[in-house]
Amino acid sequence: MTNAKTISTLIVEDSALMRILLSDILKSDPSIELVGTAKNGKEGVEKARLLEPDVIISDMIMPDYDGVYLVEKVMKESPTPVILLSSLEKNDGLVFDALQKGAFDFLDKPKDDITNSIKAKNYPLTKLVKAAAESKIKKIKVKKNNHSHAFNGSAAYSAIVIGASTGGPGAIETLLKQLPNNLILPVIIAQHMPDSFITSFAKRLDTLSDLHVKVAESGEEIKSGYIYIAPGHANMRLRKNPHSGAVIVNFTDKVYTEFNNPSIDCLLESASEIYGNKMIGLILTGMGRDGTEGLKKVKAKGGITIAQDEDTSVVYGMPKSAFDSGATDRLVPLNQLGGYIVSCL
Repeated sequence: MTNAKTISTLIVEDSALMRILLSDILKSDPSIELVGTAKNGKEGVEKARLLEPDVIISDMIMPDYDGVYLVEKVMKESPTPVILLSSLEKNDGLVFDALQKGAFDFLDKPKDDITNSIKAKNYPLTKLVKAAAESKIKKIKVKKNNHSHAFNGSAAYSAIVIGASTGGPGAIETLLKQLPNNLILPVIIAQHMPDSFITSFAKRLDTLSDLHVKVAESGEEIKSGYIYIAPGHANMRLRKNPHSGAVIVNFTDKVYTEFNNPSIDCLLESASEIYGNKMIGLILTGMGRDGTEGLKKVKAKGGITIAQDEDTSVVYGMPKSAFDSGATDRLVPLNQLGGYIVSCL
């Protein structure tokens, strides 16, 4: 940092308009200092070496080396939080590749009325820059679990419900690789992510896991051995069919305090009402407090509550909130979470 009170930031973007818009946003916050701009990934890497910024904001698709190249080079040479800007039509699969290589997080690049969308008060660029500046660069390698687990009859628990935000895509990938390929209960996940990326995220996880991963749909029954991802267009909750007793996916218009679409609190609270002491609730890395109130409900019902520990969290916001509030007394490193969960079953 050039000043103890400012966060030095580098913008890497091939669009001159976007460079101007992003620069204006950063300059409007006195705690952030724009130290340079670059037009492509190659120039971005060179500027990163020269300027040593605290945070890099980079477009995903650029001529002459893209965002994946930049992330890969930066993480090898001088690990620095990278925030990616991407839109679905530009090959969203690259975003998840970049996240797996160490990118901090990504923002959905507006497709229409870019100027007003970028300048809107709810566009979370400065918030993400501040979180990135305080984050930890994590590289946790876990081999895929190709083994079955010997379950003695039915499992002691009926569902695993997970909430994650910033740093979550990589953490979820790591966790799913640790789970046995014959898991006999459903896994239900709420990941803070733009709805336009949720389907691709689910497809990516499906290729990495022996369990079937899909985006949850309204009215469908929750089945054992499946992994369900909450969509990003509504708050997802679970309800029980009064006739069959099956657990059904449902969406609600109820607005939650911490985060919406999807709300982790909403999912955990509804799951606790159905599964009671037969569920495992888990909060992974992320900004804010979403999940804390929901995890409290799980604990009150007698379910197991877990949070990712500080050392392996990209952002120790949601796990810290859950731990400090007493919603959980178990902090587990990411590379041990799968084993811990299986030991409970």
